[in-house]
Amino acid sequence: MNRWGEAWRVLVALLLIAFMASTADAQRRSRRHAVASSPGPRYGAHIGYNFDADDAVLGAQLSWPISPQLDFYPSFDIYFDNNATPWALNFDLKFRPATRYRVWYVGGGLNVLHAGGNTDANLNLLTGLEARTGRTRPYVEGKFILSDNSVFQVVFGLSWR
Repeated sequence: MNRWGEAWRVLVALLLIAFMASTADAQRRSRRHAVASSPGPRYGAHIGYNFDADDAVLGAQLSWPISPQLDFYPSFDIYFDNNATPWALNFDLKFRPATRYRVWYVGGGLNVLHAGGNTDANLNLLTGLEARTGRTRPYVEGKFILSDNSVFQVVFGLSWR
């Protein structure tokens, strides 16, 4: 099976899980007669470093709540390489486990990397810490990009509403 087929299967499975979690949460809210207001989408920018490729990273992200614990988390990264300018589109889901302050998150999804005229589909695994109060929320995130040449990167950023 080709890599695109595998990546699309992972993406579809993650979206189905997100949809089911969102539907289940909506059913629980309606049973309690609670009126919940969605915090709405957050957007932001980040800067970081890819340790394996030895490149600086600059990017932007959107965090769209699906449920109180789950966000759709697309992002764009551009890498500053001496020979080329690779870029990546990421389509991730971000999950916040039930912790005391809910600042920690884990996630994963599809990474589409374009470098040197080639485009590859990879798998992202990520974890991070994000402030949960205020209009401007700083965060730090570590991401493994699993492929034939797997890499690790760390980014620091801000999100706004």
